[in-house]
Amino acid sequence: QVQLVESGGGSAQSGGSLRLSCVASEYTYRNYYLGWFRQAPGKEREGVAAFGRDGTTNYASSVKGRFTIAQDNDKNTLYLQMDSLKPEDTAVYYCAACYKARASYIPLDRSSYHYWGQGTQVTVSS
Repeated sequence: QVQLVESGGGSAQSGGSLRLSCVASEYTYRNYYLGWFRQAPGKEREGVAAFGRDGTTNYASSVKGRFTIAQDNDKNTLYLQMDSLKPEDTAVYYCAACYKARASYIPLDRSSYHYWGQGTQVTVSS
């Protein structure tokens, strides 16, 4: 069963930091690639950060150098460390899972992902 539970959202001032967590079931963690997406009001959901098949990290250009994706294999947890936050980072952030056996996998492409967490709100004020 695929289970994804996000936490860590909240409010921050511009320039501040937040860390998001996504706890996955062991089955999910072993069999799915995990990534972070976000959706701002009135905008489409966009890829933020994800691992590639070879373990490399992929970031949206808008967050590169400010956000860091990481994982803890002992805790089946994916993290998103967000530093130097900007008001335009305000969005609902989602953890997503893509089945590893899937032939086509594009880390930051939402169509690659089959399962989504419930989302966590991040609000950045200026």
